[in-house]
Amino acid sequence: MNAVLSPVQSPLIARSAGKSVLHGYFMRHGGVSDGIYAGLNVGLGSNDVRERVVENRARVGQWFGTAPDRLATVNQIHSPDVFTVGSHYTGERPSADALVTATPGLVLGVLTADCGPVLFADPEAGVVGATHAGWKGALTGVLENTIAAMEALGASRQTIVAGLGPSISRRHYEVGPEFVERFLGTNPDYADFFSPSERQGHAMFDLPGLTLKRLAEAGIEAENLDICTYPTEADYFSYRRTVHRNEPDYGRQISAIMLRD
Repeated sequence: MNAVLSPVQSPLIARSAGKSVLHGYFMRHGGVSDGIYAGLNVGLGSNDVRERVVENRARVGQWFGTAPDRLATVNQIHSPDVFTVGSHYTGERPSADALVTATPGLVLGVLTADCGPVLFADPEAGVVGATHAGWKGALTGVLENTIAAMEALGASRQTIVAGLGPSISRRHYEVGPEFVERFLGTNPDYADFFSPSERQGHAMFDLPGLTLKRLAEAGIEAENLDICTYPTEADYFSYRRTVHRNEPDYGRQISAIMLRD
């Protein structure tokens, strides 16, 4: 069963963490869902058949060699909030957009369908994290809060590495003038993340660029896998692609990380 799952890995995390950390940015391949959710849809908030979503999540857990109840996720709300998962984890899904742990054998997962999944690891301290970084979370501090939560568990910025997984790229992310004004009102230098659109008053937004800049400013060594979710339908779900097609719903892929026992 596990052989059909095909997660992409971050070379930086793999090289830095070695065998102490197992992680993957999972594609659509290998699940039991069908129709518009075809493949490995793990979104409990989608309108997919729940039993299929549960089976897909179980397959992710099996890829990590753990039971399904050791896969920890949160109810994502585009916030800067972080949930710390400990050895007494009982399956709760609080409203938050990032998770951290120093407990081996727990899988931390975040769900995306264009937003940026960022996995963190400090192999020296034995601390990992997973963050759902959409534009609102990235702008309001979810990345920095994840780092701070990892530090509270003993991690150090000098030894934390991070990988940004499949997310929507600038060439497919058009936004309106109010969106641009919000960013420039926060920091005029954020103008670098916008380029002209074919539509008057609109712009193309570089979410990965913003994410990497925030990580760099926080002192974190990070890499971008540079995979755009929008044009790669066979491999990834995309909320924006769904909107453009007037489809009723969309699936979510998962990016996950675990400290080995």
